[in-house]
Amino acid sequence: MSAKGKVLVAMSGGIDSTVAALMLHKEGYEVVGITMKTWDYATSTGTSGKKETGCCNLDSFNDARMAAVQHGFPHYILDIRDEFGDFVIENFVDEYLAGRTPNPCVMCNTHIKWRALLKRADALGCDYIATGHYAQVLQHDNGRFFIRKGLDESKDQSYALWGLQQDLLKRTLLPLGTYRKTAIRQLAHDYGYPELAKKSESYEICFVPDNDYRGFLKRRVPTLEKEVNGGHFVDTNGKVLGIHKGYPFYTVGQRKGLDIALGKPVFVTRIIPETNTVVLGEEDDLKETEMRVSGINWMKYDEITPGMEAVTKIRYKDAGALSNLYPYENGVKVRFYEAVKGIAPGQSAVFYENNDVIGGGIIQRNPL
Repeated sequence: MSAKGKVLVAMSGGIDSTVAALMLHKEGYEVVGITMKTWDYATSTGTSGKKETGCCNLDSFNDARMAAVQHGFPHYILDIRDEFGDFVIENFVDEYLAGRTPNPCVMCNTHIKWRALLKRADALGCDYIATGHYAQVLQHDNGRFFIRKGLDESKDQSYALWGLQQDLLKRTLLPLGTYRKTAIRQLAHDYGYPELAKKSESYEICFVPDNDYRGFLKRRVPTLEKEVNGGHFVDTNGKVLGIHKGYPFYTVGQRKGLDIALGKPVFVTRIIPETNTVVLGEEDDLKETEMRVSGINWMKYDEITPGMEAVTKIRYKDAGALSNLYPYENGVKVRFYEAVKGIAPGQSAVFYENNDVIGGGIIQRNPL
């Protein structure tokens, strides 16, 4: 038994998770690799004959297993398709049908992936779980565990981890958090896997590998297109501008693919599922100074003082904006110092204190 402990490492077969496992192995941890199968490619895409992409294909499974075998630690494949599908995919569909824009990677991390890892870690007698995310886990003086941004700002994945609760964080290792991607590529070379450094990375939603979420919705709900086609585009005053293809097929902030000519650029500013209405406006109409956030998970502190200042990110690649946080109806009301553009209900709002995640939640639709 290693003095450092036993760790279950999620290995997708890609460079980041493979290097994470090898780093921990070299540091003296007793490593067990595990690769999770989350979805069936054949049921997810309408493109017949297309090779599986991303992390859930046979080549990736074999790459992960080969690395484990070559370095002398065990590797398992874990089938969590039922767990994943029942929650993540159903949530994805339900959110679009509710006129919101979901973030399935956040939902998977929060409710499925980490819980599945911890469950198997306990069964295998592992002290820790680990992934190849670019973020850090630290413990505050108050005893609470929290996520800190990864050193490599361009790869930082802290935004997607806001939902991890204390029992998960205290057993999580994120060995890549203090490295830049260039250093990880070099480590792959040093460990004898130069091909990993050249391996393409997947940025798609794993169960929508063709990036066509509209096609995915139509396949999951065969009657959907017929039920929602023919709703109205309206302006911010309610004036009918034209006919759209169905409210679930649009997202707040969208400009391209609207198939309507109004002589000027217009954006989706609001989606009203109750009436199958999509509101269009100009860019300034996307700007708001306030939003409501529910489903809060606090990390660094167990509660906040009303008016606490934080930098709030409203999407993954958002730079963040200064704001004040106020407890509000089992959630938080966020007031921005300056108006922000494209607040999309269903997306995650993540609150930062410098580089530390205070907490996060799900953006709600503001009242009319």
